[in-house]
Amino acid sequence: MTAARKLEASPNHALAVGDQPHVPFELPPLPYDQAALEPTVSAETLSYHHGKHHKAYIDKTNELAPKAGMQDKSLVEIIKATAGKSDKDSKTLFNNAAQAWNHTFFWHSMKPKGGGKPSGELARAIDKDFGSFEAFAKEFSEAAATQFGSGWAWLVLDGGKLKVMKTGNAETPLAEGKTPLLTLDVWEHAYYLDYQNKRPEYIKVWLEKVANWEFAAQNFAAK
Repeated sequence: MTAARKLEASPNHALAVGDQPHVPFELPPLPYDQAALEPTVSAETLSYHHGKHHKAYIDKTNELAPKAGMQDKSLVEIIKATAGKSDKDSKTLFNNAAQAWNHTFFWHSMKPKGGGKPSGELARAIDKDFGSFEAFAKEFSEAAATQFGSGWAWLVLDGGKLKVMKTGNAETPLAEGKTPLLTLDVWEHAYYLDYQNKRPEYIKVWLEKVANWEFAAQNFAAK
């Protein structure tokens, strides 16, 4: 089942994006052409990020899941089953499965000619929970900029309230029972070819030019 068909079949839009039913998991295609996000995200960056980094997580998950007896579990089920486990094998499987899911969610968190502000129910919820979109953008940008080393910044729904959170390495809101709405990858391979060490500039342009608020609104509506 493709990511798109899985998305249609699931009542939980956010979980369905990136989920696949069982091994062998496949590298899902980008939801746009590799050059579609230029100049914010270059085709060269997407070529390496999607074709090499994301593919490596998929391939490793396919290798490890059967060894753990999880070949019949979905990607999301593997993430939840291995989250928080301290043994080396579980941690390695979690890291790869979570990164496989996180990356697919990230591709959908961007779109050509995106950015700006959300509208409708999501916009009203952001105003209610953050005070204004500008206040949200500041908090989200600070989370992304201050995530030490590799990781992610997220807009999530937690207990009926919108929150910003950041996670290190492969950690994901899925493991904490929160519903992700939008994410920004701040691993260096996500931006270094285009922005070198200027992570704050990457964050600013990402929010202004490619953030996919329609996707976030779909996830929010399916809460």
